[in-house]
Amino acid sequence: MTRPQLNYGQKLFLTATLPLILAMVTISVLVTLQSRQMAEREIHTLEEKLIAAKRDELKNYLSLARTAVINIYGRAAPDDEAAKLVVTQILSAMIYGQDGYFFVYDYDGNNLVSPRHTQLIGRNWSGMQDGAGIPITDELIRIARTGGGYHSYEWTKPSTGETAQMVTYVIGFQDWRWAIGTGVFIDDVIAAVNSARATVEDRVQRTFLYIGGLTMGALLLVFTSGLFINIRERRVADAKLKKLTQRVFDAQEEERGRVARELHDGISQILVGVRYALDSARRRFETGDARAGETLDRGILNLSGAIQEVRRISRDLRPGVLDDLGVGPALKSLVEDFGARTGLRTEFRTVPFRNRLDDDAKTALYRVAQEALTNIERHADATCVSVDVRGHKNGATLRISDNGRGMDPGRSFATNSQGLGLRNMQERIEQLDGTLRILGSKSGTVIEANVPLTHMLQPEDGSGSNTQTRASA
Repeated sequence: MTRPQLNYGQKLFLTATLPLILAMVTISVLVTLQSRQMAEREIHTLEEKLIAAKRDELKNYLSLARTAVINIYGRAAPDDEAAKLVVTQILSAMIYGQDGYFFVYDYDGNNLVSPRHTQLIGRNWSGMQDGAGIPITDELIRIARTGGGYHSYEWTKPSTGETAQMVTYVIGFQDWRWAIGTGVFIDDVIAAVNSARATVEDRVQRTFLYIGGLTMGALLLVFTSGLFINIRERRVADAKLKKLTQRVFDAQEEERGRVARELHDGISQILVGVRYALDSARRRFETGDARAGETLDRGILNLSGAIQEVRRISRDLRPGVLDDLGVGPALKSLVEDFGARTGLRTEFRTVPFRNRLDDDAKTALYRVAQEALTNIERHADATCVSVDVRGHKNGATLRISDNGRGMDPGRSFATNSQGLGLRNMQERIEQLDGTLRILGSKSGTVIEANVPLTHMLQPEDGSGSNTQTRASA
């Protein structure tokens, strides 16, 4: 199953967008992580400061309560019930705000003072826990026994009747075995912290939206630019394709015209001469003329010329030696015929290929040599032509050089007046993923065509493989 190939526009879009998307995703992740880390630190600091302020407030409240009863407590004996009653009355009366009050538990867990929750008074609350399973009474008593401290748990808020988080501060009256404390609800602190977190999340989401908007804008710009370039390249490619198609049609018409001219000017005239010779020979045979044999011999000679002309035209269209023996013998025959026809001095060198060329490569190299020799005959004014073809570890190379007038390869490729010419050679080699180099100077021109190793066939197994390889080269 073949994988789908990406066109130029898709490759350009992916090349431009993938790094942008990766960069934006990386930036978004880093910004989010850093923003949240900084916000969490700020929120944690804010929470600590607010709770510290609440704790200081609790210490002040409990300090006031202790001051109010310390004289009574200090003069009373451990079993002075009258003094204890006075102290409980004083603490019960000390309420503040909507939810503030003082509570008292003895070390056995009995509630002695709870002015805002009177249903607790006189009952034992050992083992009491809040909704989250945090011990309340036992932990308060333990802290009081150790001298005092803070404890946080969920408790019913008197003003609303709803459960909220509460922070308490408790101290111990060790002579009476009492735990005296007060508490404040920190739902306002929790609300402030949650509000800060919501603000942070909103800020992070806005940042995401900004980054996403910038990314979409950049992608839209890249897409628009890529679409514009793709359309432009497609139009240029269509124009080139039309020109190429027109050149192909022109080449076909030119080739047909050439074959028609050769058939008309060459073979047709020769065959007409053969017909006249045969008619003349027939008439002379009928009259008993002794020159009838000479006329017949002249007709046979002209017929042989027609056969040779047909072979030449056929070889120009598609040489049979190229398929039968390979590119080496075919090029050698082409060079020899070129030298015999033009009178130029020719040299042909070849090294037998280790591997065989495939049909596409053989045809391409032969047509390049054919086109190059035609250009030399028409334009170079050369006296010597050299053709070298050989196989090597990287593929195959055809090198054609002459000592005629130099040329500008860039101008020749770009000028339409040259017809197919060098452009045809360039396109043939490019179809094979090869390279064509043209080196022009005042002392002549060198054309070098290289075919990659992918167009070389492995030799066949067996003893005859080397012989066949040499013949196919």
